[in-house]
Amino acid sequence: MTLTPDPPRTSPSTGTSGYVEVGSADELREMLGVPMRRAIDKERVTLHAWDREWLARSPFCLISTSDAAGNCDVSPKGDPPGFTRVLDDATIAIPDRPGNRRADGFRNVLENPHVGLIYLVPGRGETLRINGRARLLRDAPFFDDMVVRGHRPALALLVEIEQIFFHCAKALMRSKLWRPDTWEPDALPSHARIVKDVQYTEETLEELERHYTPEQYAQKLYKK
Repeated sequence: MTLTPDPPRTSPSTGTSGYVEVGSADELREMLGVPMRRAIDKERVTLHAWDREWLARSPFCLISTSDAAGNCDVSPKGDPPGFTRVLDDATIAIPDRPGNRRADGFRNVLENPHVGLIYLVPGRGETLRINGRARLLRDAPFFDDMVVRGHRPALALLVEIEQIFFHCAKALMRSKLWRPDTWEPDALPSHARIVKDVQYTEETLEELERHYTPEQYAQKLYKK
């Protein structure tokens, strides 16, 4: 069957001529083509032994959420490798640690339980993707197994897995994320300088520079 795409549209949000939007799923599919069988069949609903091993090696994940209106948030979570606790073949739990107390993602989960997770292992180009439904817990017996440097989490995100699969390495290969020879951390000003420029703060730049030093932050990783 030959697909006939919808006519091109200019952007309704800006009205800028020259912006040509994709207007339908059929048009998108015609542009991208059909995914290979391996890409379709890789979805699973329970943890494989290699998923468990990946989680045991991963010190970092990104958690995507949205509120009831669809407003989105992505929050980074990091701890020693294996910080995500596997409760069974379809359930994992992620501890919360001291942060900025905004709780954007947590408030989203209270309105809309759907979450998406991406787990990274340093040096590996592939990522582990987990989608599911989340609940916010204030206590559970397994909290005692999540203590790090004396910090027992006050909250944990319980995720019931609905979809899980490994994603290929192309994005990280293109970005050269793990190649130190491409890193240029000093190409940008200090975080204190950026904060001072983009938002109002009562602190002076010098006070912010002291606040954001790695030594200062290291003292607060597991303390409020």
